[in-house]
Amino acid sequence: MTALLASVRSDDEAFDAARAGAELIDLKEPNAGALGGLAIGEITNIARQLRARYPVKPISATIGDVPADAFDEIASRVIEVSDAGIDYVKVGVARGPCARRCIEQLANLPAAVVPVLLCDGGMDDDLVTHTAALGFVGVMFDTAGKDGSTLFDHVDVDTLARWLRLTRARGGMGGIAGALGWAQLEQIRALAPDVAGFRTALCADGRRSRLDPQRVAQWASALHRPGGRGVSGGASAQDDASAARP
Repeated sequence: MTALLASVRSDDEAFDAARAGAELIDLKEPNAGALGGLAIGEITNIARQLRARYPVKPISATIGDVPADAFDEIASRVIEVSDAGIDYVKVGVARGPCARRCIEQLANLPAAVVPVLLCDGGMDDDLVTHTAALGFVGVMFDTAGKDGSTLFDHVDVDTLARWLRLTRARGGMGGIAGALGWAQLEQIRALAPDVAGFRTALCADGRRSRLDPQRVAQWASALHRPGGRGVSGGASAQDDASAARP
């Protein structure tokens, strides 16, 4: 079964997502970029409240959009976020000259880091192989640009399947995200990742609007019940249009 990761920006959204069936609650600020980070105080507050109601619900949080060559800043932020009471720290890494060193240094931090490999325009296959070999608790494949394209516009299903197998071979979770919507449901099912992450598709009017718990429930049902599209039996044209917006 593919677990639903719901990206939320507040305690209200976190509670709504958890009640609606999201297995993993991901804390980030969509107004601050693809992996925009919340303030540490907000992360601590949301995590504390969520733990009180859902003590075994996994929580992840992003550190914010930080360049791969700013490793001192990355390391500091990773430790701060980890100490804020969450389970997994997500760090975006785009391909480039500093990516390999960044990944290696992330592997040595005293935190449960999940590298998010940003696949805009493709991804360095050697970097993926090296990342998988380092034995992270999980690796996600995502996109940074919010231009209407999805992860599948940048990487084909067969390549993603191979990368997910590499990650699982070392005991890590393999996840995908990147402007995914109803049009990509069959591709998601074909891949059967451990985790599929969403923000835009869970919101009423684009990723910066409020999370809609009914959409969370529809996606949870679709991911958990092969052959179904959601609790209401299908997504409307309005749902499709909204899910396609960055």
